[in-house]
Amino acid sequence: MSRKKLLTSKEIDIILHRLACQLIENHNDFSNTVLIGLQPRGTFLAQRLAKILEKDYGIKDLKLGLLDITFYRDDFRRKNEPLEATPTKIDFLIENKNVVIVDDVLYSGRSVRSALTALQAFGRPTNVELLVLIDRRFSRHLPIQPNYRGRQVDAINEEKVVVNWKETHKEDAIYLEPQKK
Repeated sequence: MSRKKLLTSKEIDIILHRLACQLIENHNDFSNTVLIGLQPRGTFLAQRLAKILEKDYGIKDLKLGLLDITFYRDDFRRKNEPLEATPTKIDFLIENKNVVIVDDVLYSGRSVRSALTALQAFGRPTNVELLVLIDRRFSRHLPIQPNYRGRQVDAINEEKVVVNWKETHKEDAIYLEPQKK
């Protein structure tokens, strides 16, 4: 199987605006809601959504945090290479707040489980929701489902969803490609 483009830059932009509108429908002015992007790949999505919410929809004082889950993962001791954590940047408490966890691809659900554990250090939220750009729905190891999804992708386990962002790859695009062996 060769590399297949799933979403173009224009399609990603449309999806991001739809997700922003869905968030506004459920959280109004975000006075009691925070966005938490999962490091490293969920941060680009979270930052893009925050920018759209602020600039295009006039949301003021939006709280955006970036959460590293490296040492909360259940597989972090199983890797041969040393792990490098990315700094967590959450300068607010989530106590009694609505938290929207943001990640690029929902695959097994393990990253989200790790994020839920890591968030406990910042308080006890009233509610936690999950927003993902890509939902690989037939790959779950844990019973975790997104509240907001950009696109569902049915991929077999030997296929990988690759999200490219302008900030790192000079293009916004999403690909389905064979898993490297």
